[in-house]
Amino acid sequence: MAATVARMTKHELNEIIESTIEQKLLELLGDPDQGLVLTKTVKDRLLRQRKAVASGQRGESLAVIVKRLGLG
Repeated sequence: MAATVARMTKHELNEIIESTIEQKLLELLGDPDQGLVLTKTVKDRLLRQRKAVASGQRGESLAVIVKRLGLG
């Protein structure tokens, strides 16, 4: 590939830009926890929270939040 932008073809420049954007998006939007192990303590807590939300003991419905914020 050419050493300077002035000597690059439009296609070469486009490839470099696309590659750079893709790398940055993966860096920003990728999963920073990928490959990490979820401990039993954290897993158990998440399961308890999910049950509490499902039973109405915790959390608010989207409809309630929309109404409270005046978005609907």
